[in-house]
Amino acid sequence: MGLLKQTADKTRIKFCGFTRSSDVDAAVSMGVDALGFVFYEPSPRYVSPEMAAALIARMPGGMDAVALVVNPTDEEVLRIQERVPTTLWQFHGDETPERCQEIAQGMPWLKAARIKAGFNLSEFSLQYADAAGFLLDAFVEGYGGGGHVFDWSLIPDTWTKENAHRVVLSGGLNTHNVGEGITHLKPCAVDVSSGIEVAKGQKSPELMKAFIQAVRDADQGISFV
Repeated sequence: MGLLKQTADKTRIKFCGFTRSSDVDAAVSMGVDALGFVFYEPSPRYVSPEMAAALIARMPGGMDAVALVVNPTDEEVLRIQERVPTTLWQFHGDETPERCQEIAQGMPWLKAARIKAGFNLSEFSLQYADAAGFLLDAFVEGYGGGGHVFDWSLIPDTWTKENAHRVVLSGGLNTHNVGEGITHLKPCAVDVSSGIEVAKGQKSPELMKAFIQAVRDADQGISFV
């Protein structure tokens, strides 16, 4: 397991926005590669560092525990660093490359790219060249994709091929569209939150299973090289 492991036999899966131990246990039993925890207080999926630490304690070694932050203060970062056994950071705000490096302290990190018409992804990826991965999400007011799908045709084919090993597709994914997204962009991983929920922050085991199956079905038609 592990979201960005350099294995080329399957699309890796990250479930995000966990708030309940039963949901963590269900996701762990399904063998996904990473679970994400939101440390952004305006989010309905927010968890405190203490709560996240208790949830992560239920996860096995090798499964990434992802800390999602949005323009965190030094105090917020310190609380996370002191309490949460994070293995991967996910920056969803306006953090500079230098700020990402400062917070991550040598740990791998993802930078969210909020895709809309006119967004220069090539320039963005050069600016954040030290990122272990780029999480492609929809541009909406505020931060996060809000369950919206962006126009996948906005991602240049040449960029996708060059960065396939670190593309994490997000933004409104669910059991019905994730296969198309994988076929179109061939990302190394996919990320879902609202698409596996019955209510914000409440995951559905049935939807999680169905999402995983949809990913594996799509993988059958992908040539991994």
